[in-house]
Amino acid sequence: MTTSMPDIANHTTAQTEGTLDWVGMSNIEMPIMVASKGESDRMVSAHIDAFVNLKDAQAKGIHMSRLYLLIDDLSTSNVLNYQSLVSLLDGFISSHKELSDQAKVQFSFDYHLRRKSLVSGKEGWKAYPVILTGNRNKGQLIIELTIDVPYSSTCPCSAALARQLIQQAFQNKFAKQSELAINDVHDWLGTTEGIVATPHSQRSVAEVKVKLNENINDFPITELVDIIEGSLKTPVQAAVKREDEQEFARLNGQNLMFCEDAARRLQHSMNQAGHFDDFWLRINHLESLHAHDAVSVTTKGIEGGYLP
Repeated sequence: MTTSMPDIANHTTAQTEGTLDWVGMSNIEMPIMVASKGESDRMVSAHIDAFVNLKDAQAKGIHMSRLYLLIDDLSTSNVLNYQSLVSLLDGFISSHKELSDQAKVQFSFDYHLRRKSLVSGKEGWKAYPVILTGNRNKGQLIIELTIDVPYSSTCPCSAALARQLIQQAFQNKFAKQSELAINDVHDWLGTTEGIVATPHSQRSVAEVKVKLNENINDFPITELVDIIEGSLKTPVQAAVKREDEQEFARLNGQNLMFCEDAARRLQHSMNQAGHFDDFWLRINHLESLHAHDAVSVTTKGIEGGYLP
């Protein structure tokens, strides 16, 4: 004799009636093959959030296993790209028929890229935190790519103050000499007495979110990294030899930036890119002088777009 198992979600009603904005699962761990433009498909270890709304005020709940199995099928049988992300959202909704008409999913993972050093030509891995988000809301579709890119920022004010101290040290050292030998000045500049002060710099992070359109299929992860690092000029390095460290110091000295400077640089480059429907960016300078961070936020500024 076969005994049927109880199905509470289908055969009982809610104890208290009411619709719910989102119901689902958070922090699902699963390997996912990601398609990135210009790169080979790559396996990542993703943490996934999956949700649908519950529009039936009397329904006991959704069918969470259906969401999980759809993601598992993507993990084992498909590649995550624009179209498969849209299909996943549509599957969330169709699997819940009269219960739901909205769906969202988020994939969070580190995306590793081989990056060349500045001078020596050495290569190393750099990990970029990436979030891919899809939201289907009553026919409206939003697909977003968010990425964090670390870089170095050197304070313009601190650099000016350091230069003043070096000028004062030079005056104190050579004021009594009527003539100066180039070699004496050259040698003095190579001492700690000569460079008596250095400006402060800090590791910084550019958080950039872009709204993608259906004209793309593979996600432009590497392209976005290149735009950000090319704009800011001082990306943190992987493999470093002494000549790379020296070039890094030069780049920092030639690219002095407040957080406002960095935000405007990146805003200009993102506007030049042109093929992102919208963008939002936040510049974080993790101060070495202060115990707090310096932050600047801006957007593409389109009507109905991202808000600061």
